[in-house]
Amino acid sequence: MEHVTRIVIIGGGPGGYEAALVAAQLGAEVTVVDRDGLGGASVLTDCVPSKTLIATAEVMTTFDSSHAELGIMLDGEREAGATDGTPRRMIGADLGKVNRRVKRLALAQSHDITASVTRAGVRVLRGRGRLGPEQAPDGSRRVTVIDAEGESRELVADAVLIATGGHPRELADARPDGERILNWTQVYDMEELPAELIVVGSGVTGAEFAGAYQALGSRVTLVSSRDRVLPGEDPDAAAVLEDVFRRRGMNVMARSRAAAAKRVSDEGGERVEVTLSDGRTISGTHCLMAVGAVPNTADMGLEEAGVRLRDSGHIVTDRVSRTTAPGVYAAGDCTGVLALASVAAMQGRIAMYHFLGDVVAPLDLTTVSANIFTDPEIATVGRTQADVDEGRIDARVVKLPLLRNARAKMQGIRDGFVKLICRRGTGIVVGGVVVAPRASELIHPISVAVDNGLTVDQIAKAFTVYPSLSGSIAEAARQLQARHRAGDH
Repeated sequence: MEHVTRIVIIGGGPGGYEAALVAAQLGAEVTVVDRDGLGGASVLTDCVPSKTLIATAEVMTTFDSSHAELGIMLDGEREAGATDGTPRRMIGADLGKVNRRVKRLALAQSHDITASVTRAGVRVLRGRGRLGPEQAPDGSRRVTVIDAEGESRELVADAVLIATGGHPRELADARPDGERILNWTQVYDMEELPAELIVVGSGVTGAEFAGAYQALGSRVTLVSSRDRVLPGEDPDAAAVLEDVFRRRGMNVMARSRAAAAKRVSDEGGERVEVTLSDGRTISGTHCLMAVGAVPNTADMGLEEAGVRLRDSGHIVTDRVSRTTAPGVYAAGDCTGVLALASVAAMQGRIAMYHFLGDVVAPLDLTTVSANIFTDPEIATVGRTQADVDEGRIDARVVKLPLLRNARAKMQGIRDGFVKLICRRGTGIVVGGVVVAPRASELIHPISVAVDNGLTVDQIAKAFTVYPSLSGSIAEAARQLQARHRAGDH
């Protein structure tokens, strides 16, 4: 009788369900243990919902910022203008309707993933998984599954993948209540747009929501504990975004750490008061806490099973997703490698390829592309400006503002740039940044170049459409090509 390898995956997010599809394709018997629904936080409460909300905000921002320049006038716009001749805003958002669409699309995506996984022959169990403390003599592991009713069952696996993701971090004195003080999983229950929204945290999540709610019509205050928005991103890109935020009326408070948030009442009704570490206070109608995430690794028996955790609770893995416990792999946000759905999916696939003996390349973070869904978007791939500035790589950099691009002028785009990074000597492209509308689409040719070791000569010689925003990528390559041939003289 032919032996069938048994795989148990705890967690149904991108790392889990992508791993399940690979393992099933390679002939394994696969069980996914999931608590909330396949797709995980990425589909149900994070990426899919937030980008659906942002899609509405993007339409409104694009219209608001360019309709006058493009010659578009709404009925009654002149009559609705202020006495000084400045037209008031003519469009608004029904947040209840927006959020109902957000939830509908998130559930539909989760159902589609479930259908795809079950068609592949994967068994899906609803419940919480806990890893057994010991490895059996035959190398197998035991996983206990506890369902919503508290009943348990045991599974035997030749390999286990932990892909349990994370949840919003909370401050002790700023606990979300789901009504006025919210985390990013709770905002989709709001029926009315917050009049005055305080966003605590200026990382990717904070910046995306701050920009989105400002576009939808909220007066937004963004509280940043660092000296700028998006402190971990390309500094030129962050500077553009912060300038756009301020120009559109956002109150960006740099070097301001939030210590507490509480609900208060005054003659105007219910409000939220945020206290900063220096004693200052800010008042708004709502507060969104975006202060990072905590891995879902507690009470799973991981350390008892030999899985090493960092002080933060993240699982230590190598580049093929192995943990320190034999037969146990991990993928996604619970590893703290890079909090991207694409990276989680790749970690999960690599784990299955490795355990099941297929050809596999170790995870290479120098080729990862990512996008921040603000307006303008910020897309990056490969090596960074910091790598160049801090001497980790000997490279040339060219930054080309979109103001010079003919298509950008036609579309009323004023903010953004294309940046390319190439190695000295060879001219091989190793990184890039695009700040533009739909930068998530424009980054792909640079990603292809980075992944395949293409040179600036090859990019410069490729045809581009005229006029197009992608033409700026070729132009940046031509400028690097000229510097490369001149040896920077």
